[in-house]
Amino acid sequence: MSSFIHSSSIIEDGATIGNDCTIGPFCTIGKDVILGNNVKLKSHVVIDGHTKIGDGTVVYPFSSLGQIPQDLKFKNEVSYLEIGCNTVIRESVTASVGTKGGGLYTKIGDNCLIMAYCHVAHDCKIGNNVILVNGVNLGGHVKIDDYAIVGGLTAVRQFVRIGKHAIVGGFTGVDRDVIPYGNVRNKRSATIRGLNIVGMKRSGMSAKDISYIDDAFNMLFSEDNKLFTEKIATVKKQYCDNECVMEIVEFLLEQSKTPICTTKPADGD
Repeated sequence: MSSFIHSSSIIEDGATIGNDCTIGPFCTIGKDVILGNNVKLKSHVVIDGHTKIGDGTVVYPFSSLGQIPQDLKFKNEVSYLEIGCNTVIRESVTASVGTKGGGLYTKIGDNCLIMAYCHVAHDCKIGNNVILVNGVNLGGHVKIDDYAIVGGLTAVRQFVRIGKHAIVGGFTGVDRDVIPYGNVRNKRSATIRGLNIVGMKRSGMSAKDISYIDDAFNMLFSEDNKLFTEKIATVKKQYCDNECVMEIVEFLLEQSKTPICTTKPADGD
């Protein structure tokens, strides 16, 4: 079957487009790109360099694939990006071609899900059925084996290996290898460091309100043996006429599925 190519898209001479592909509006495809059969580019996708994309893969808007690597050692050597079959590349993903120092290849396997805003750097080798959650950043030469999952907003240092079926929790900085089947995460609970005094002043809050909020904060988060519920009750009674402090009290009393940030890390972190 013939492919559909939107009239606003630019396909350079030399590019290979497989059967039954769909190339949506405002895509740009370079002369050395090879698209397999039934590849779908939603819109505003840029594919350049010696990039090969396998059958059935779908690429979402604003992704940029096959650009030169962000590596000062790169000297315009001919290098490659290969993406397997039935992989999903979500919005604003970037993936670079390889370098001489990494074997000239960056590779993403079959049946992967690369969520929005992920970056796959030069010479990374990603296996099959891998999931990179939103905002994962991979340094150069990272190797991720089949069925691994990397949580959102995680950064992986250059040359790190993540084994088969491993899972990395979100917000993690990975600077060491992760064994197959391992479960890894960094300490990551937020702790409250004080008040946004500068922000309150800039918003025009009165010095009196800021002072009351500061007093209430010190009462609530003081290190003593009182129960937190007792502290809330005390603050509520003392500052019942101050709207700003009562906003804090009402926030603390509202039912929530997540705990409140405190001045100490959560247990286990």
